[in-house]
Amino acid sequence: QVQLVESGGGLVQAGDSLRLSCAASGRTFSSYRIAWFRQAPGKEREFVATIRQSGAGTYYADSVKGRFTISRDNAKNTVYLQMNSLKPEDTAVYYCASALSTTVVTRTSQYDYWGQGTQVTVSS
Repeated sequence: QVQLVESGGGLVQAGDSLRLSCAASGRTFSSYRIAWFRQAPGKEREFVATIRQSGAGTYYADSVKGRFTISRDNAKNTVYLQMNSLKPEDTAVYYCASALSTTVVTRTSQYDYWGQGTQVTVSS
Protein backbone atom coordinates (compact mmCIF):
# COMPACT_ATOMS: atom_id res chain seq x y z
CA GLN A 1 0.00 0.00 0.00
CA VAL A 2 1.15 3.57 -0.63
CA GLN A 3 -0.21 6.86 0.67
CA LEU A 4 0.06 9.94 -1.53
CA VAL A 5 -0.01 13.62 -0.57
CA GLU A 6 -0.02 16.40 -3.17
CA SER A 7 1.24 19.94 -2.62
CA GLY A 8 2.29 23.00 -4.58
CA GLY A 9 -0.99 24.19 -5.98
CA GLY A 10 -2.03 27.82 -5.97
CA LEU A 11 -3.38 30.82 -7.86
CA VAL A 12 -1.26 32.03 -10.77
CA GLN A 13 -1.68 34.09 -13.92
CA ALA A 14 -1.74 32.75 -17.46
CA GLY A 15 1.81 32.12 -18.66
CA ASP A 16 3.17 31.46 -15.18
CA SER A 17 4.69 28.23 -13.88
CA LEU A 18 3.99 25.94 -10.93
CA ARG A 19 5.59 22.78 -9.65
CA LEU A 20 3.41 20.20 -7.96
CA SER A 21 4.79 17.54 -5.67
CA CYS A 22 3.40 14.13 -4.79
CA ALA A 23 4.99 12.71 -1.66
CA ALA A 24 4.53 9.01 -0.99
CA SER A 25 4.86 6.90 2.09
CA GLY A 26 5.95 3.29 2.08
CA ARG A 27 9.11 1.44 1.20
CA THR A 28 7.74 0.14 -2.11
CA PHE A 29 7.36 3.54 -3.81
CA SER A 30 9.77 2.58 -6.58
CA SER A 31 7.48 -0.34 -7.49
CA TYR A 32 4.69 2.00 -8.55
CA ARG A 33 3.98 3.84 -11.74
CA ILE A 34 2.73 7.33 -10.78
CA ALA A 35 0.37 9.54 -12.72
CA TRP A 36 -1.15 12.97 -12.46
CA PHE A 37 -4.82 13.49 -13.20
CA ARG A 38 -6.93 16.63 -12.97
CA GLN A 39 -10.58 17.43 -12.52
CA ALA A 40 -12.20 20.73 -13.38
CA PRO A 41 -15.60 21.71 -11.95
CA GLY A 42 -18.40 19.84 -13.69
CA LYS A 43 -15.99 17.68 -15.69
CA GLU A 44 -14.69 14.15 -15.42
CA ARG A 45 -11.26 13.46 -14.01
CA GLU A 46 -8.77 13.36 -16.87
CA PHE A 47 -5.30 11.97 -17.37
CA VAL A 48 -2.40 14.44 -17.47
CA ALA A 49 0.91 12.54 -17.32
CA THR A 50 2.49 9.35 -16.07
CA ILE A 51 5.99 8.15 -15.26
CA ARG A 52 7.40 4.66 -15.11
CA GLN A 53 8.74 3.09 -11.95
CA SER A 54 12.37 3.78 -12.90
CA GLY A 55 11.60 7.26 -14.19
CA ALA A 56 12.91 6.35 -17.63
CA GLY A 57 9.54 6.45 -19.41
CA THR A 58 6.98 9.26 -19.46
CA TYR A 59 3.72 9.84 -21.30
CA TYR A 60 1.58 12.95 -21.58
CA ALA A 61 -1.89 14.00 -22.60
CA ASP A 62 -1.85 16.00 -25.81
CA SER A 63 -3.26 19.02 -24.01
CA VAL A 64 -0.14 19.39 -21.83
CA LYS A 65 2.60 17.96 -24.05
CA GLY A 66 5.48 20.40 -24.38
CA ARG A 67 4.33 22.47 -21.37
CA PHE A 68 4.30 19.97 -18.48
CA THR A 69 7.10 17.70 -17.33
CA ILE A 70 6.71 14.77 -14.94
CA SER A 71 9.71 13.50 -13.00
CA ARG A 72 10.44 11.44 -9.92
CA ASP A 73 13.05 11.08 -7.21
CA ASN A 74 12.77 7.57 -5.78
CA ALA A 75 15.28 8.40 -3.03
CA LYS A 76 12.84 11.06 -1.79
CA ASN A 77 9.66 9.08 -2.57
CA THR A 78 8.41 12.05 -4.57
CA VAL A 79 7.01 12.71 -8.02
CA TYR A 80 6.89 16.19 -9.49
CA LEU A 81 4.83 17.90 -12.15
CA GLN A 82 6.48 21.00 -13.56
CA MET A 83 3.82 23.08 -15.27
CA ASN A 84 4.93 25.90 -17.57
CA SER A 85 3.00 28.30 -19.79
CA LEU A 86 -0.13 27.72 -17.76
CA LYS A 87 -3.50 28.48 -19.34
CA PRO A 88 -6.88 29.19 -17.73
CA GLU A 89 -8.07 25.83 -19.03
CA ASP A 90 -5.47 24.15 -16.81
CA THR A 91 -7.52 25.21 -13.79
CA ALA A 92 -8.50 22.08 -11.86
CA VAL A 93 -7.82 19.98 -8.80
CA TYR A 94 -4.73 17.93 -9.54
CA TYR A 95 -4.39 14.42 -8.15
CA CYS A 96 -1.54 11.96 -8.13
CA ALA A 97 -2.21 8.24 -8.26
CA SER A 98 -0.25 5.01 -8.22
CA ALA A 99 -0.44 1.77 -10.14
CA LEU A 100 1.66 -1.38 -10.29
CA SER A 101 1.47 -1.52 -14.09
CA THR A 102 4.76 -1.43 -15.99
CA THR A 103 3.01 -0.31 -19.17
CA VAL A 104 1.41 3.07 -19.82
CA VAL A 105 -2.09 3.26 -18.35
CA THR A 106 -4.28 6.36 -18.50
CA ARG A 107 -7.71 5.41 -17.10
CA THR A 108 -8.65 6.28 -13.53
CA SER A 109 -9.82 2.71 -12.96
CA GLN A 110 -6.30 1.45 -13.59
CA TYR A 111 -4.87 3.31 -10.59
CA ASP A 112 -5.19 1.91 -7.10
CA TYR A 113 -4.24 4.69 -4.68
CA TRP A 114 -4.97 8.39 -4.84
CA GLY A 115 -4.00 11.55 -3.03
CA GLN A 116 -6.46 14.16 -1.78
CA GLY A 117 -5.68 16.67 -4.54
CA THR A 118 -4.28 20.18 -4.78
CA GLN A 119 -6.06 23.12 -6.39
CA VAL A 120 -4.49 24.93 -9.34
CA THR A 121 -6.19 28.10 -10.52
CA VAL A 122 -4.94 30.01 -13.55
CA SER A 123 -6.37 33.48 -14.11
CA SER A 124 -6.49 35.13 -17.52
